[in-house]
Amino acid sequence: MLSVVYSAGLAGIDGFLVSVECNSQEKMPRFDIIGLPGAAMKESKERIIAAMENVGFSFPESCITVNLAPADRKKEGSTFDLAMMIGIMQSNCILPETVNLGKCCFIGELSLTGKLREANGILCMTLAAKEAGLTEIFVPKSNAGEAAVVKGVNVYGVDDLSSLLCHLRGEKMISPTRFDHDGFAPAVDDGYCDFSDVKGQDKVKRALEIAAAGGHNVLMLGPPGTGKSMLAKRLPTILPEITFDEAVETSKIHSVAGNLNGGMSILTRRPFRSPHHTMSAPSLVGGGANPQPGEISLAHNGVLFLDELPEFNKMVTESLRQPLEDGKVTITRTSGKVTYPSSFMLVAAMNPCKCGYYGHPTKKCQCKKEDIKKYMSKISGPLLDRIDIQVEVSSLTYDELSAPPKSETSAEVRARVNRARKIARERCEAAVREDPMIPLIHKNADMSTRHLATFCKLDGDAAALLRSAYDKMGLSARGYDRLLRVARTIADLAGSEDIGMLHVAEAIQLRSLDRKYFN
Repeated sequence: MLSVVYSAGLAGIDGFLVSVECNSQEKMPRFDIIGLPGAAMKESKERIIAAMENVGFSFPESCITVNLAPADRKKEGSTFDLAMMIGIMQSNCILPETVNLGKCCFIGELSLTGKLREANGILCMTLAAKEAGLTEIFVPKSNAGEAAVVKGVNVYGVDDLSSLLCHLRGEKMISPTRFDHDGFAPAVDDGYCDFSDVKGQDKVKRALEIAAAGGHNVLMLGPPGTGKSMLAKRLPTILPEITFDEAVETSKIHSVAGNLNGGMSILTRRPFRSPHHTMSAPSLVGGGANPQPGEISLAHNGVLFLDELPEFNKMVTESLRQPLEDGKVTITRTSGKVTYPSSFMLVAAMNPCKCGYYGHPTKKCQCKKEDIKKYMSKISGPLLDRIDIQVEVSSLTYDELSAPPKSETSAEVRARVNRARKIARERCEAAVREDPMIPLIHKNADMSTRHLATFCKLDGDAAALLRSAYDKMGLSARGYDRLLRVARTIADLAGSEDIGMLHVAEAIQLRSLDRKYFN
């Protein structure tokens, strides 16, 4: 007898529907799995046989062939166990003929006892099942909250095989897991990590506010102990709260990476990733025989903080160049290629030399000129050109440190950032209504050449200042565009429709640090 049930597989963060075709014949007992199964699936036979026997069923003594369609697409992982076992039961009449599985999708790895184990990528596979028209999704109980984020489907958290069979027979129904979509609320900063904790450094705080308002990349350069890491860790507290669509998109990546395990349904904060400088290039951009997302993808819609930037392997830092431009990274292997989104804010911090005290007002630098030059040269010109804002973090005086805190809170700064983002979003939406060919963007850092021509028109004085800066600073075409984007953000923070000379002047000042240290 032939039966067909449905499951789902993963290709990057995109799920795809898999038809599990089970054919059972009265021949010499045999169990074959075909359709490009991965290594983990070759062990599915033993798990399925043991699970059935341990919940009171005898494995059929027949010739069983399981085909995973489409047969030309590689299937990796162990989450097809449940679908294969249900198909075997149906094809051998263990399940009643009245059970209709046409709209069902089964995802999960079986243990030898018949329980379902927690799995990665459930959110992505549930989305694929919904797009294919399936409405009844059966997943491991610990993944039910994650799968329930998808609208328009009924998600059933299955603890073990016995409870699933009772549900399918109509004996004891499993209650569907619900997610309150209307009540989704991003996590609000609890005040533990706040901008008001940082004393002094008003210029750097202003630079980070501009960066947050426009989604611009930042480089902070200064001696040890000046608060670079402290400032970077507080940047997420002034970013706009994550939207539901952004949360789903980001959660898909973390689901594949296994970061949503433990009952978490969806991310409610923008991610902040701070990898150690000993990491490898594949750890940053993603990789492996079965490609997994790297740190730049895990930071999607959030912040990637690279502390001590020159200490990273140059191959690692250079691999940032393309993702910073494209907002995505494509990993190619002999088995195919996968694309992960990687639209993030890069925040980097570094010392001016190996010892950290080059240019310090009181402490003497112990480095030779050749060593300083070698240290700074670890940051290439093309990478530096992709960093919109470069700011020097100076040492604080005793009076600044001992004075009582007078700084603004993160909530106050975030309110200005939200206003600026709203202005940018509404401006773009209005332009799209007039010209649908203009892409819709949500932050100034994503502006294309067409956006720049439409939104960044300069008056005479501002244009003259920019021309002078372009000639004197030797800006590249990319540097020119990025400077315009920063000037547009500064104007939005000021509530100005036009970009004036003062806005351009501040943008130039925020991009001139490389001339002091890197030339």
